[in-house]
Amino acid sequence: MKNFIRYLSQFIDAYPLGIFRLGFGLLMVFGAIRFMALGWIEDHYTEPIFHFKYWGFEWVEPLPRFWLYVVHFLMIFAALGVAFATKFWYRISAITLFLTFTYTELIDLTYYLNHYYFVSLVCLLLCLIPSPPPVLQRGYFVPRWAIGIFKLQITIVYVYAGLAKINYDWLVEALPLKIWLPAHDKMPLIGEIFTWKITPYVFSWAGMLYDCTIPFFLMWRKTRFWAYLLVIVFHTLVGLLFQIGIFPLVMIAGTLIFFDFQKDEIKPLISIFKFCRLSIFREINTDATSTIQSAQNYSLPYPLAIFLAIFFIFQILFPWRYLLYEGNLFWTEEGYRFSWRVMLMEKAGTATFYVKDSCTGREGIVNNREFLNDHQEKQMAMQPDMILQFAHFLGKYYEKQGVCKPQVRAEVYVTLNGRPSKLLLDPNIDLMKEKDTFAPKKWILPYEFAGRLSVD
Repeated sequence: MKNFIRYLSQFIDAYPLGIFRLGFGLLMVFGAIRFMALGWIEDHYTEPIFHFKYWGFEWVEPLPRFWLYVVHFLMIFAALGVAFATKFWYRISAITLFLTFTYTELIDLTYYLNHYYFVSLVCLLLCLIPSPPPVLQRGYFVPRWAIGIFKLQITIVYVYAGLAKINYDWLVEALPLKIWLPAHDKMPLIGEIFTWKITPYVFSWAGMLYDCTIPFFLMWRKTRFWAYLLVIVFHTLVGLLFQIGIFPLVMIAGTLIFFDFQKDEIKPLISIFKFCRLSIFREINTDATSTIQSAQNYSLPYPLAIFLAIFFIFQILFPWRYLLYEGNLFWTEEGYRFSWRVMLMEKAGTATFYVKDSCTGREGIVNNREFLNDHQEKQMAMQPDMILQFAHFLGKYYEKQGVCKPQVRAEVYVTLNGRPSKLLLDPNIDLMKEKDTFAPKKWILPYEFAGRLSVD
């Protein structure tokens, strides 16, 4: 272990880290501005009456509208600091960016996306690295681990996304791409390709192989340039086909950290992008004695080494928790989130809630739109834990309205990958008696049985 930590503490050129934080910081600025310009602060946070909570973070509440804008402006300035600041101001910027971004994502479970989770993790790792040198400056050095942790995190994202695609629907049935791709037949130049029967199968297998292998081709110097071109093509195509925000740009910029940025390595990039005039291609000044002296305190302390070990062990093991649950993972979604399962299914549902007065026996139907926006209702209607949360909210709400010991049940029909819809849960049980824990949710109907239960 001591030898391994010594290896991680060796100084290497800091330039890849400078490129990474510049690209990441500027994309975070763009993302925050875009979020405000699209009116999502109001749509996501201030207008809905009810917000779905992450397990363990039920205490996180949205601030008033004005303060949410303050949070997003702080996020913008913090992202600029991550991109350009050094020393004290870099540290403050990185911590602020992590806290502001993670806070906004914890407000409502409805808007969970894998790439938001990825951004939060990167922001946390940025808080831990040594104060980086001025951006795009040659002759500066950082310990190997300061760059390696980002390579490892990106590798985990890709490999787990690829392993998740090794399933029957994705590889044998080419689902859900068989449903999604024909809708893009009007795309200029390549639209007709999406109407071919073989295209979903080619895309499914290519996507799996790409995710499973691309980080390793990026690590190998001989294949790195061609692998990066593939990264650009892959994420550009994904960004054009699917509405996933700035995630393709984040991955295109983030994978640059695999480059060493030596002249012989980036000659193809110079010729393609015509960056010859930029000073970033000057020879590295390996005699920067003052820089090396200032970096002597950058070795990996044991407490930080222990934290990073725990962090990455968690990242490696947590996605496998789904093995502890029975049933179809895509149906129950127990262990689905935080596992880098990216766009693996086409799932939709309709949920009708019934509230019953225990004293009078009278029962009424709930209008979900009174409490939820369109996106909240869409996501809730196919995810069991969100259905349970909404049921408990309804019970408490109608109890305040005078309903005696309200009972709440839900009739939820869900379709998975274009198949006929089935009942997701037993429509006769009182959801007010159920609790959301890590234990298996026995009230979810098994996928094979879900279509055979009658509604009372």
